[in-house]
This record gives sequence, C-alpha cells and structure tokens, in this order.
Amino acid sequence: MDEFEKDEQVQTIRLKRHLWPDEVELKQQKEKVKRLRIGLIAGVIMALALGWLGGSAFPVLASSGSSIPISQVLSSSDKISAVLEIMETEWFFGSEIEDLNTRLENQALDGITTNEEDPHTDYMSAEEMESFTQSINRNFVGIGVEFSSENGINMVKRVFKNSPADKAGVQAGDIIHIVDGTLADGLNASEVKELVTGEEGTPVKIEFIRQGKSVEIEIIRGQVSATVYGKTLDEKNAYIQLYQFGEGTATEMAAFMDEFRDSGITGLVIDLRGNGGGYLDALRDIAGMFLPSGSVCIKQQFANGKVTESKTTGRMYENIKGIVILTDDSTASAAEALTMCLKELRDDVTILGTKTYGKGTVQISRIFDDGSALKYTTSKWLSPIGENINGTGITPDVELYLHDVLYHQFAGMEDNEEYRIDSVSDAVEDMQLSLDYLGYNPGRTDGYFSEATEEALKKYQSEHDMEADGVLNSTVYEALYSSVALDWNNSSDHDIQLQKAQEILNG
Repeated sequence: MDEFEKDEQVQTIRLKRHLWPDEVELKQQKEKVKRLRIGLIAGVIMALALGWLGGSAFPVLASSGSSIPISQVLSSSDKISAVLEIMETEWFFGSEIEDLNTRLENQALDGITTNEEDPHTDYMSAEEMESFTQSINRNFVGIGVEFSSENGINMVKRVFKNSPADKAGVQAGDIIHIVDGTLADGLNASEVKELVTGEEGTPVKIEFIRQGKSVEIEIIRGQVSATVYGKTLDEKNAYIQLYQFGEGTATEMAAFMDEFRDSGITGLVIDLRGNGGGYLDALRDIAGMFLPSGSVCIKQQFANGKVTESKTTGRMYENIKGIVILTDDSTASAAEALTMCLKELRDDVTILGTKTYGKGTVQISRIFDDGSALKYTTSKWLSPIGENINGTGITPDVELYLHDVLYHQFAGMEDNEEYRIDSVSDAVEDMQLSLDYLGYNPGRTDGYFSEATEEALKKYQSEHDMEADGVLNSTVYEALYSSVALDWNNSSDHDIQLQKAQEILNG
C-alpha cells in the first residue's frame, strides 16, 4: 500500500547460515548471560556458606515476598539479552503467554525498527509480510471486494472486475450486514474479513443492505487479482486507474493499452488517486509505455552519496499524444515517481487534482526463512532532473477539489438515535452533505436541521421507497451513506476531476 519497493524484495536469508552483525552481538550477549547465570548461582552458594559461617558477605536487595536474589548489578552492555532472559524466566505473566520467546522477539524487533526519522522502516512477522505483499499485488483468495469499516458500518467501496463478487452481483455501496448467519454490524474490518474469507471454491452467503433494502447473495470464493482498471471515455480518449504498482500491474495495463491503441485512442487519463505505490520494476515498466526506451525514469541517492539511475525498457505506445494524471493526498511513492518522470520528460502531461502525499524514499524487504521480513529504507528517490518530493508532495498544475462529502469523516449514528427539524448534530451535517451531493438541496450543510433540509430528506425518502416522514434515523443514515458510495463508484457524474481531464484532452 504505502511502500516503494525495489526489485531486491525477494532476497531470502537463511537464519542458520547467516547472522547480521547485531544478531552476532545478541548471540554473544546471550552466551555472556548464560555464563553470568552460572556465576550468580555459584556466588549465591558461596554467599550462603559464608553467611552460615560468619554473616552474609553480600547485601540482598529484594521486594517483600521475592525469592529471587537481585544483588548482582547487570552490565549495561548486556541490556537486550539480559532483559530477554529475565522476561523469559522470571516475568510473572510469562507463563500466561503462548510462545513467549517469539512474542518478546517480535516486540524487541518492532522497537528497534521504530524511529521518528523513518516511518517506513518496519519489522514484519510472517503474517504481516504476507498481508503486505498481497496488498501490493492485490492477489488473494476471497470474494473480490474492497470495503471500509467506519463506526460499525462495513460498506463495499469497490467490486473488482471479473471477481466472484462482481459475477454474483455485489455492488459498490452495499453494506455487509450478515455473513453466514453472523451479524457484521459493529464489527471492525479485520473481524469482517475473517468472516468473509475462506478456502478457494467454498461458498459464503452474505446479506447486504442496499439503499435500505436487504439483498442476500451467495458467492463462491476464488482467486482475485486486480491492480488496473481501464475503459474508453469517448472516441479519442481513454481512462486507466492504477490501484497499486504490483508484480503483475504492467502486464494488466498492457492489455488495456493494446485495446486503446487498436481503437485509435490518442488521449489518456491516468488515475493515481489513492495509489500508495509499489515495486520499482512495475514503475519502470509502466513508465516505459510512455517514454522512449533508455529514458531515466528515476534516480536513487544512497547514504554514501552514490546516485544510481533506472532506465525504461520495452515498447512505447506512440499513439498517446496527451496525458492527464489525476492525484490526491493518498497518491504516494511509486505513483508520485511516475507522475514526476512523465511530467518532466513529456511536454503533453497535465497533473490535475490535489497535492500528493510526499513519500520520496525507497525500501527493500529482506526476507527471513520463517517468512518474516525487515523492510527498511535504503535511499531517497529523485526525479529524472533531480527533484525530491519527500515531505512536500507534488502540487498539481490544475488544483481541483471534489464535493466536500468525499473528504468528510462521517460521525455515525446509534440505532436509537433520531433527528428532526430544529435539531443540531454531526449526523445531520453528514445527512446534509450526502443530500447535497445526491442533488437534493438541503439548504445548508452546517448540521442545523432546517425546513429545507426536512423537505430534501422527505424527497430522498420518497424516491427510495422509504417512509417520507422527514426524520433522520440510523436506517436512513446508512441508506444515504450507501447512496453516496454507490453513485461515486458506479458513476462519473460527480467526478469533476475526471470531467475536467476530458476537457483538457479535448482541448
């Protein structure tokens, strides 16, 4: 999602054959601790003997009830291994934790890799590494939906093309209500994912709430892989959305680009909104579709000052004569690098939308033989002419914001809540923004439930087969929330950024 990975990410390190310098030191420290423990035992025996003969030779400092002597002051050079040893053998709660050693090691590694200077360096367990890789490649066994979990509402945001969910008729905006008999309302994203996912070929029965109505669908779980979506906009222009820069992204994109070339397309909108980046190989291959072979698409500057260059290979689609790139504050890493190189090396590129995230560093993943990995920053990346956008982002040529509801944080509603005319609430503001987006004029969007708001709500209720009483309750609230998502994901009517992009291409 948010990491710019080099192609070295598949390196494997066998722990039994290779130790990093800090691991060597840790091993040595553990040996010291073992020797120290032997010395402590001998010391305690000697102290007891001397105490029997003529009084204790060493003061014993221990809390009331403790049977563990702590008179020996530990060396500060042995802190890591000493603390691990104590936690594993003397910590009271240690007996309650399954696989305590792994738990402590993971916590220690998390601490080592957590630094204010670099939020992108991280130790990942085998499970976290698998999830991270899947998030970039977007290949997994499931039903093929992307959903958001907000205030107990789990709503489908996207249905992947040709996925099991798509074939079964699931729509963006559907709210996941019941999964195989288990109520999903109020569950978080991880809990819902646990209910929905399963083995390939197995069925899952999900009851969705679609604009206030119940829809039950049985879906057969299967392989899902989707990092690219494309479509033609008109006779001359086409649209490509890149979700991530995964291992198969260039291949997926080439299939769309071949279709566009054969259809006589000359203008292209590249949608990088929400794209958090991915692999360097994917960036290089995609940039090569729009730049001559051998073009420098990105540079990397390392800690020692060395600068390397990555150059494009492959074929360029020369039919493309104009490009508009859509960006937002989640456009990051490799997505920003692609934006920069196309802008700098072509004279027909317009960046449109809002300022990007600003991630100008590169990470690689060193994978251990148990599946865990250390993902760490190796360099900062530079544009072809040497620009670095880390922490600053890319300011678009044309700054254009979407409707406010698409940037809004919804407050949520409890089942027993209701709001009527003259009431004031964050939920009322949510309703007003939704109504305004959907074309019902609420009169205002400040959270005050006015007469105009009541009339707009009644109209919405009437047109969606609901009791037109002008009362906002949780059912109406969820229906409005669902309607906004359904419209945004299934229609471009409110995507003024895309509409402006077409205007620019049509000149």
